[in-house]
Order: sequence, then structure tokens, then C-alpha cells
Amino acid sequence: MKKKKKLSLLQKRALTGFAFITPWLIGFLWFYVKSLIQAVRFSLSKMEMLESGGYTLKFTGLDNFKYALFQDPTYNQILATSIRDIVIDVPLIIFFSLFIAMICNGKFKGRTLVRAILFLPIIMNAGAINNAIEMAREAVTGGVAAVSAEAAVASGVNVDYFMNLFMDLGFPVALLDYITAAVGRIFDIVQASGVQIIIFIAALQSVPGALYEVAKIEGATGYETFWKVTFPMVSPLIITNVVYTIVDSFVDSDVVEKAYDMAFVNFDWGVSVAMSLLSSVIVIALLVIVCKLISKKVFYYN
Repeated sequence: MKKKKKLSLLQKRALTGFAFITPWLIGFLWFYVKSLIQAVRFSLSKMEMLESGGYTLKFTGLDNFKYALFQDPTYNQILATSIRDIVIDVPLIIFFSLFIAMICNGKFKGRTLVRAILFLPIIMNAGAINNAIEMAREAVTGGVAAVSAEAAVASGVNVDYFMNLFMDLGFPVALLDYITAAVGRIFDIVQASGVQIIIFIAALQSVPGALYEVAKIEGATGYETFWKVTFPMVSPLIITNVVYTIVDSFVDSDVVEKAYDMAFVNFDWGVSVAMSLLSSVIVIALLVIVCKLISKKVFYYN
């Protein structure tokens, strides 16, 4: 009698993972793929509304894509600006999230309250909170910033002096401009970092304490412990946060608003869908490139 071949550990884990994503896979095939096919049809056609209700689609080939790329006066510029903002903001959000997660993971009184405050705007997402953040942003970039600048001048603090000092020390001008621009967008960074902070906190709490004890016994400094223990152990979650941040930034970008206006203001549904597909393809390509680069440095602990 032939013995039944047993599954290896990797095969069992693969089956478990497949069973875990099966509900999502069914929903993806049943709902999303159908909508994607319909979107492709719209992008290759011109929609005409009927007086009796409903619509008809007239096949136009790639005319909608050609219009979006070569005839629309603002789409290319908005798309390039949106991709540039994503590339600039994602590293800031990731580093800020990891930094705050390490602080929140420490032992201090009221850390649960601090975590709740950081995540509260994501949960509520209310207009009042958004208005308060907008008012705070205007205060920092306007009145308060101006008052602070006057106070700095009155106290003898010269910001240009420090900028020139860093430049004399060899700091690249592009890096200094990047940092100063990041300070100007601090409220946007904080608002976009809630989910990432929670994910990093979960990753930090899963790091075995024995690793930190060994590092302490070996005489490693805090700096060495971070780069040799903490960072490698949370690196798998960096990919997760990068993917989430890119997608979240894309959803709130100007290119999405441009496609929305084309559909619901200009009522040109074909061009709107073509713009959405073009920007989605570019973002997917960006995700593939970034994940490929990061995955080479990821450390997986078993």
C-alpha cells in the first residue's frame, strides 16, 4: 500500500495563507475584476446619456488616452506633481511613524492616551478635526510663524546663518531644502501617520526581548541596538507601511480630483476613466519598483 505523502512545513504554511486570503480573493474576483473590466470599456468608449435614462457606449479606441496625455492642458502636470509629492512625502511619513512608534512603545505614564490621540483623527475623520488641523496649519505657516520669525530676529537668532552654517559643513542644499519643506508640512505628515504608527508599535512589541538583553550584555550602544536589532526586526513591516502610504497618498492626490471633475463636472466619463487608469498604472509601477528595492534589505525572522 502506497503511503500518503505528507505536506512539508512550507506547504502547510502556504495552504494556511491561501485559506486566510480566500474570502478576499473571492470578493476581488466577484466585485473588483468585474468593475475593472467595465472601467476599461468606458476608457475605450465615449458615453452618451439617453433622454429616456441610461447611457450608450460608442467605441473610440485610444482617443480618451490620447486626449488625457496630449490634449488636456493640465493632466500631465498634475500627474507629475502628484507622483513627485508621493515620492517626497512617503520617506518622511515612514521615518516619522517609526520615530513616534519607538517613543510610544517606551514605558511611561499615559502612553495609552498618547497612542489614542495620535490615532484619533484616523478613527473619527470628522470635519471638525480636519478644520482644526487646517486652522493650526494656517497659524503655523502664517501668523504664529511670522511672530516666531520676529521673535527669532529680536532674540538674535538668524535662521539664514544656521542654513549657511550647515551648507559650509558640507550638507547638500537639496537635503536642507527637503528638511525645511518637511517642517512646513508637519501637520500633513502627522495626519497621514496614524495607521503606520500603530503598525510599527505592533512590530516593535513583537521583537523578542532576549535580543535587546544580548545587545546590552555585549555593550552595544542605543544607536547600534537600533540598527542591528530594532530596524532589521521591523523591516518587514516597512514594506507594508510604504504600500499603505503610497496608496493613501494617491487617493488624496490632485490627480484623483482631476479625474473626478472630468466625470462629474465636465461629464466626460471616458476621459475620466482613462485618466484614472493611467495614474493607477503609474502608481502600481512605482509600488513594484519601491517594494523590489526595499525587499532586498528586509530581514525575515523565523
